[in-house]
Amino acid sequence: MKPVRKAIFPVAGLGTRLLPATKTMPKEMLTIVDRPLIQYAVDEAREAGVEQLIFVTGRGKASLVDYFDMAYELERTLDDKGKDKHSLDPSRSGYGELVSVRQQQPLGLGHAIWCARHVTGDEPFAVLLPDDLMVGRPGALKQMVDAYEKLGGNIVCAQEVPADKTSSYGIVDPGMSDGHVTEVKGMVEKPDPADAPSRLGIVGRYILQPEVMEKLAAHETGAGGEIQLTDAMAKLIGTQPFHAIKVDAVRHDCGDKTGFVLANLALGMEDPAIAETIRAYLNR
Repeated sequence: MKPVRKAIFPVAGLGTRLLPATKTMPKEMLTIVDRPLIQYAVDEAREAGVEQLIFVTGRGKASLVDYFDMAYELERTLDDKGKDKHSLDPSRSGYGELVSVRQQQPLGLGHAIWCARHVTGDEPFAVLLPDDLMVGRPGALKQMVDAYEKLGGNIVCAQEVPADKTSSYGIVDPGMSDGHVTEVKGMVEKPDPADAPSRLGIVGRYILQPEVMEKLAAHETGAGGEIQLTDAMAKLIGTQPFHAIKVDAVRHDCGDKTGFVLANLALGMEDPAIAETIRAYLNR
């Protein structure tokens, strides 16, 4: 069983739910307290042992790659003024190899993953959706990697979703369960509540075997007329082990305004430098 050394970050989306902020800025560069969303996802991947970061980008996303580069002019200015450079940690602490791949057309999550096929090769890989901010200790992906080392195959992160929200998720058709681990017998992408096989919804973390790229290569469209990752994963069920994991982490959907604001509030309340000020304001 090969280790999970590579992670794909699909970051080509337009972020339309957060307009107008995302008109000129990638949604993944919007900050939660003092760090952009993309750094939370990258930190989570690095904690889980990922060595190679694969950004699937689109037009106007160059700042995502620049963020993890050295900032020579800024560092020189801070040096000249005798200021602490600790706040520049992302460009200084060795985030491993970063590869950028361009998704030319917005054809869906499955297509974005397929665009990275030449980089992942014949190795298993993780997928992290940065706007799904997962807060846990250890991180969600580290918990999944620990499970992968015991179970092998393919693993998706899942949580119970409201019955009336199944049409917003890939939904698991569950088999046997053992604690936080559930066997996956099937998957349905964004089913109506009446057709959903369960309320176990897939959220933005995956560990997948390279064979999923072969399924995505057919470029079959599914829900919304897009190439759906869920449809490709479903074709692997029965040929490889497939499990859903409920991780010990809090999920914030930062792809919309409500989730973005609540994530800032929740993480701000955990920051000792500002928590008291926030608490006092809320009490008023």
